[in-house]
Amino acid sequence: MKVKYPLAAIAWCLFFMTQATSFAQVPAEKPAVNALKIDKPVELSGKLDNPVWALAETIELNYEVLPGENTPAPQKTEVKVLYDDKYLYFGFICLDSNPEQIRANITDRDGMTADDFVLVGIDTYGDYQKYYELAVNPYGIKADLLASNGGNEDLSFDMIWDAAAEINSKGWTAMMRIPFSSLNFSSAEEQNWVLAIIRCLPRASRIQTSWTPQYKNIPGLITQAGVLKGLKNIKSGGNVELLPYLMGQKNGSIANPASPNSGFKYDPVLGRLGGGIKYSPSADLAIDAVINPDFSQIEADATQISVNTTFALQYEEKRPFFLTGRDLLQTPMYYSRSINDPLVAGRILGKTGALTYMYMGAQDRNTVFIIPGRENSSTIATDKKSIDNIGRLWYDLGNENYLGAMILARNIGDGHNYVFGADWKYKFWTNWYFSGETFLSQTKELNEPTLFNSQRGFGTTGFNAAFNGEEYSGTGIHLNLSKRGRDFGFSATYNNFSPTYMTYSGMFPNNDYQQFVFQPSYTFYNVNSFVDRLYFYLLSYANFDSEGGRKALIFQPAIHFVVKGLTNFEISYLYTAEDFYRNTSMKNEKSIVINASTRPVKEFTLFFNGTFGDFSYYSSTPEVGYGHNLSASIQLNLTSQLNLSLDYSRARLSGKKTDELFYDGNIYRGIVKYQFSEALFFRTILQYDSFEKNFQIYPLLSYKLNAFTTFFAGATSNYLNYGENYGFRNTEQQYFVKIQYLIGI
Repeated sequence: MKVKYPLAAIAWCLFFMTQATSFAQVPAEKPAVNALKIDKPVELSGKLDNPVWALAETIELNYEVLPGENTPAPQKTEVKVLYDDKYLYFGFICLDSNPEQIRANITDRDGMTADDFVLVGIDTYGDYQKYYELAVNPYGIKADLLASNGGNEDLSFDMIWDAAAEINSKGWTAMMRIPFSSLNFSSAEEQNWVLAIIRCLPRASRIQTSWTPQYKNIPGLITQAGVLKGLKNIKSGGNVELLPYLMGQKNGSIANPASPNSGFKYDPVLGRLGGGIKYSPSADLAIDAVINPDFSQIEADATQISVNTTFALQYEEKRPFFLTGRDLLQTPMYYSRSINDPLVAGRILGKTGALTYMYMGAQDRNTVFIIPGRENSSTIATDKKSIDNIGRLWYDLGNENYLGAMILARNIGDGHNYVFGADWKYKFWTNWYFSGETFLSQTKELNEPTLFNSQRGFGTTGFNAAFNGEEYSGTGIHLNLSKRGRDFGFSATYNNFSPTYMTYSGMFPNNDYQQFVFQPSYTFYNVNSFVDRLYFYLLSYANFDSEGGRKALIFQPAIHFVVKGLTNFEISYLYTAEDFYRNTSMKNEKSIVINASTRPVKEFTLFFNGTFGDFSYYSSTPEVGYGHNLSASIQLNLTSQLNLSLDYSRARLSGKKTDELFYDGNIYRGIVKYQFSEALFFRTILQYDSFEKNFQIYPLLSYKLNAFTTFFAGATSNYLNYGENYGFRNTEQQYFVKIQYLIGI
C-alpha cells in the first residue's frame, strides 16, 4: 500500500499560519547605543588608553543569559562604540574578580571559541536573517562567523578586520577595528544596525552575559538584540581587490603500488600561477572571478571510517572562493566540492531592498558524479569537462520570513542535469516555524556505458544508473514544522524524493524514499547546584520507498545533562524495529549511544562518541551483527601556545548468530601544533589507518598576515604496510610551497 501525500498535515500547517498574527507578540522598544564620530583613527591597542574612549556612551552587559535567564551578571563588562570615515570601533572593559581563572590561548584564527571572549553580532540590514559575529579573546585572537537566526554559524567565513587585547590585574580589555569596506549594508544616509553584545566566561559553567535580555522562549540571539545608531554618511564600495598566488610542488610515487620493490620516482617540479579579482561597486554588490584558481587542500581531510557505509561521504569545504555566499545555499542539493577542478569561476552577489541574489558559474576540468539510489550511491571520477551555473534568489518578508528560488545546472558533453527549487520559512506565534523546499530535476545522461555501466535500477521506473543516454525527471519535497521554546521543543519533518530525482551539483546520495521524522523535547534549567540543564527528547522516524514498502522504523529516546565542569553527557537507547536492505528484513536491533564532552580545566578537553550493540551489516547477504562504532579525542593545551590533540576511531562488527568477524579496525590521528603568534604556527599531523594499513605524515608551516595574505610550506607523506617481509614503504610523497597576497586598490 502506498503512503499517501500528507495533504491533511499541510492543511493543518496552513491553518496555523493563518491564525499566527493573533498570537504574535509585539516586541518592546529595543535599547540603543549611539556610536561617537571621531575625526582621526584610534590606535589599535588593547588598553583603551586614548582619551576619546571616555567621551563615548557606555553600555553594560548586566544580564546573565546562560545558564541563567536574565539574572544579574557575575562580572562587570563595559562596552563603548566609536567610528570614523573608514572604521567602526568597539572597546571592551572586562572586569574579573578572579583574573587567574581567565581561560585564554594563543591559537590560529577561529580557534579560541572555548576561551574567554567578547562577541558582537551585527545585522546591518535589520532583517533578522543573517548577521556577522566577531569575537576576540584576552590575547587578541580573533574569530569571525556568519550566523543565521536559526542558530547556524559558519566558522569558515573570514573577513578583513583587526583586534587587540591585554590581560591586567583587574581582568582584561579589548578593541575591535572593523573596516566599513568589509561589511555589506544599504546606501541609507543614516544607518541603524541591529547589535548584540555577548561576553563568555567559561568557568564551572559556560556563562554568557548580554547587553540586552535574552529570553529562552524567544529563539535567536539577534532577535532580542539592541540597536546601534548614529552611523552617518558611511561609505563602502568602489573597492577592487586582487588576490594572486604562486605555488610550487614536487610529487613522487612508487612505480607499482602492488610491488614494494618497484622503485620510487619523483616528477619534475610543478609551478602554478593564478589569482582572483573582486570588485565591489557598492556596499551591497560584489563581483568576483578567478582564473586557474588554486583550490588545493592545504590540510588533508581527516580520514573517515567508510566500512559498512553504502552512501558517499561528505567532506568539509575549505576552498576560499566557494566559501563566499554559501550561506545562501545551505541545502544538500548543492555541494561545492562537486565542482572538482575548475579552470575559471565567477560570481555576482548582491542585495537590493528585500531581494538578495547570486549567480555563480564555473568550468570544471575533471567532473565527478554522485549517482544516488535507494540503498546505495556511486561516485564516478572522470576527466570530463563540464559547465556549472548556479542561481539563487532570496526575498525577505520580515519577521524572519522569506521566499527563495534556486537553479542548479550542469552541462557536460551531450548530457546535463538541471534542478529547479523553491524554498520558504514562515514564523508564527513567536517561536513556531513552517519551512520547506520543493525541487524538480531534469537529467540527460551521458551515453558512455564504458564510463559507468551499473544496472542498478531507479525503483520501478525502468531507468537505471548506467550512463546510457537516458532522459528523465524527478521531484523532491522537504517540509518541516517546528517550535523552539524555553521548555518544550518540537520538530516534525516530511521528505519525499522520487526514484529519478538527481542533482549533479549536490551531495544527495539517496533518493526513492519517503520519510517521516518526529522529535519532541523538553528542557529543565538550573536543576540543582550541579546540573545546569537537563533535557529529554525522542527521535523517531519511518522510511518508505516510492512504492510504500517500509525501509526503516527507528525510535531513539535520549536524556542529556549539562553539568558543572563544562561537561555534557548524553545517553540514548536506539531501537531499530526494522531495517530493510537487499530484500532482507533485519529487525529488533538494540543499541546504546553515548556522547560526552568535558573541559574541567583550560588545559584539558575530552570528547567521546560511541554506539554499542546491534548494527545492520550491509553486504550481499545482509544480516544483524553485534559490535561498536566509537571515536574519542583528547586535547591538551600544554602551554598557551603548544597544543596536542590525540584522536581515535574504531569500528568492529561480527555476526550476531554466527560470531563471524565482519570487520575490525582503527584510525589513530595525532596533531602537534605550536602557535608562535596569531599569524604563525607549525603543525604536524600523524595518522594511521588500520583498515587501509597506511601511515601518513603532514607537516605544515603557516603564516597568515590576514585571512587572505598567506604563506604555506609543507609536505604530505603516505606509507603503506606491505607486511612482515617489507614493513612500511613510502608510496606517495609531496612537497609544496604557496604564497598568496591580497592587494587592495
